[in-house]
Amino acid sequence: MNLKKLFVLKLVFVLLFSVSAFAQFGDEQQMSFSVIQNSKEVNVGSELDVAFKLNIFDTWHINSNNPKDEFLFPTTISLKTETFKFSNLIFPHAEEIKFDFSENPVAVYEGTVYVYGKIKFDEKLELKEYKIPVEIEYQSCNNSQCMPPNTITAEVVVTAVKAGEAVTKINNEVFEKKDAASENKQADEKVSELEGDETAAELAESGLFLSLILVFFGGLALNLTPCVYPLIPITIGYFGGQSEGSTGKLVGLGIFYILGMALTYSVVGVITALSGAVFGALMQNPIVIGVICLIFITLAVSMFGAFELKMPDSWVMKAGGAKSGNFGAFFMGLTMGIVAAPCIGPFVLSLVTLVAANGDPVYGFVMFFTMAVGLGLPYLFLAIFSGKLNSLPQAGMWMIAIKKIFGFLLLGMAIYFAAPLLPKAVNEFALPIFGIISVIYLLVFDTMANDREGFRKFKTIFSLVIFALSVFMLTHSYVSSSGSVEKVKFEKFDQEKFDASMKKGEKILVDFYADWCIPCKEYDAITFKDPEVVALSKSFDNYKIDMTKSDDHKEALRKKFGAKGMPTLIIFDTTGKEVKRFTGYVGPDEFVKILKSVN
Repeated sequence: MNLKKLFVLKLVFVLLFSVSAFAQFGDEQQMSFSVIQNSKEVNVGSELDVAFKLNIFDTWHINSNNPKDEFLFPTTISLKTETFKFSNLIFPHAEEIKFDFSENPVAVYEGTVYVYGKIKFDEKLELKEYKIPVEIEYQSCNNSQCMPPNTITAEVVVTAVKAGEAVTKINNEVFEKKDAASENKQADEKVSELEGDETAAELAESGLFLSLILVFFGGLALNLTPCVYPLIPITIGYFGGQSEGSTGKLVGLGIFYILGMALTYSVVGVITALSGAVFGALMQNPIVIGVICLIFITLAVSMFGAFELKMPDSWVMKAGGAKSGNFGAFFMGLTMGIVAAPCIGPFVLSLVTLVAANGDPVYGFVMFFTMAVGLGLPYLFLAIFSGKLNSLPQAGMWMIAIKKIFGFLLLGMAIYFAAPLLPKAVNEFALPIFGIISVIYLLVFDTMANDREGFRKFKTIFSLVIFALSVFMLTHSYVSSSGSVEKVKFEKFDQEKFDASMKKGEKILVDFYADWCIPCKEYDAITFKDPEVVALSKSFDNYKIDMTKSDDHKEALRKKFGAKGMPTLIIFDTTGKEVKRFTGYVGPDEFVKILKSVN
């Protein structure tokens, strides 16, 4: 159903009830409306506190400002002047009641309620009396039928005085209730944020202990997602390079590694609780990207033998003989948390939603710390295993050669994460070309430990695998840049075009994408090149919002569509209703089924 049809149905709905209502009630109102001010004067450059008292008559109710039914008109309060605007408007907590005329509960106001607002007075205004027209639009209903939308007007009468001049406060007993109304509004917003997110809703309904258990296992399950795959060779590379890898030392290093990762996510939890911000936004900052790349390069240089990562001797002494590698392991964990965070799946996005809605920094810290411990636990065992490489029998020069290989892997990761800073043409070819150059160096110029047959075979097989992958990526990049492979065609998001698609009743696909997001690239490389997906996508209007480098406009779009991370794909049907949302990678077969199901 398109928007035009929806409007016609709504109009018919109103007309039908208008005939019925006026036949029975004529021009009778179902509520009274009055303005209450906190003062008769206001200083220019400040704000006037006002309250709007809605006295709803017995047996009637009015729709809330968000009635949760597309056919019901919401209650609105507006200033009918261009000179003054509301800087804040707080509606009361709504009651959700099931009525005969509605299939689902409707959010309504009953009895006497107050709406609080602030009106901004510009410092350049003339010092005189102002009569500000206020209009409330509402729709009243009883248990069986609804009246047509109605309008009541009133005035705010106030005198503007000089800044700093004393003003007398009145009606304080009314405005003392404002804090409670504000708390109810925040509670409603928290519930609203969790709607549609089943995982967040389940966690919210669970007790704290059960929630922590679920979050721990959720973090453990995140190791099955592609986004954390890069952590495996990096972890092996780092711990495989530790000397004198006794089991006790490796356990200690692994714990510090997990604690570093957990600290990263705990900070994320606190930031999310305080601001509701998307952690992936960090990866839009060139400075953050540069620091991460520099860390990888530093670790790679360490693998090449330039230096050893350890705490300064003075720190070791103060720490009572702490192991020299603990600081390096902790620092690595911090880095790996940032590497994996931007796109580790719907579970993390659900947790972000829950923590942001809760707004408690301690709660956010504990939840994300628990999730990170679950995510990092397998790396404790990986650290022990990879570190034990150094205590294999007949150790020798081959260990140094192994570290070189891991050094090249770390440099490759630096190039990968530098992608948002590179031109598109360079970005597509940089990593595969680096892979080919690395293989040539390892097989032709690096003869270290080639006298060890086992290591020589390992290096050869490893190099050939990297070479094959690099050639595949290079070929793939060349074919993609030449345009010989058909793929889903996306337009850059434009609000006017999007609105036009809505009005025409088109099916719409919106893709929130970022270069630093691994699942986003999986979509582009696999799903969006599948012939059947491409064919079905032609019946959609496809829009892409590139969040690689965000700005105020893109951030506004992200909030408007409720995208809490990348990737986020949203599908709208011909009525303009959102019918499907993805916050992780979906393969071609499942994507085809979904596209076919959209009407």
